[in-house]
Amino acid sequence: MRLPSPLLALLLTVPAWAQDDASDDMPLVPLAQVAPSIVQDVRYATSENFVGTRIDGYEAPSCWLTRPAAEALAAAQAEAAAFGLTLVVFDCYRPQRAVDHFVRWASVPADTLMKARYYPAVPKDSLFAYGYIAARSGHSRGSTVDLTLADAATGQPLPMGTRYDFFDALAHTENPEANTEARRNRLLLRTLLDRHGFRNYAREWWHFTLRDEPFPDTFFDVPIRESTVND
Repeated sequence: MRLPSPLLALLLTVPAWAQDDASDDMPLVPLAQVAPSIVQDVRYATSENFVGTRIDGYEAPSCWLTRPAAEALAAAQAEAAAFGLTLVVFDCYRPQRAVDHFVRWASVPADTLMKARYYPAVPKDSLFAYGYIAARSGHSRGSTVDLTLADAATGQPLPMGTRYDFFDALAHTENPEANTEARRNRLLLRTLLDRHGFRNYAREWWHFTLRDEPFPDTFFDVPIRESTVND
């Protein structure tokens, strides 16, 4: 089996500011400041997500990260761009209030509006047990990102075998039931991100955390607003 050239090339080669209003020493930066060419498709600021409504804390469709994570992602984007690809981020920093929203939603068994699209084979009351939802999220520490790869010229995402936030074993990064093209693209994404300091969460092909994250024990809760971070 011959690997596509981009894949072959990659394989070879709680603080004072953590309140409703952020202060000047805020340790998160807008990704657009650091890597403006990365495409942002922040689903939780819209109704197109597994809950089916805008999520608490997402007052703007903007990706924020700690600066080390944003700079590492910028380096990954530069490498992807050399092969005609671009990163597309779905979620970055996630306020704790958004995680609390997920927890409240999970406690209402009758609310299954988006089940067919996002968790068709998993009972809603099992989402915690399967590790798809938790009361604390690494995203709230500011160095975790959900993302994929797309063709930079067309914007067409590379096939990954499932949609983003698809709660099912088929979304596990190394699931052998994913088709050959999806497995190749997942390996491409994981290899690229690994080279720039991120580790993958094995249950979700899209989920990566900076290995040397600067706030490993802090869960922030500042809402995402365009006006709270200087452009």
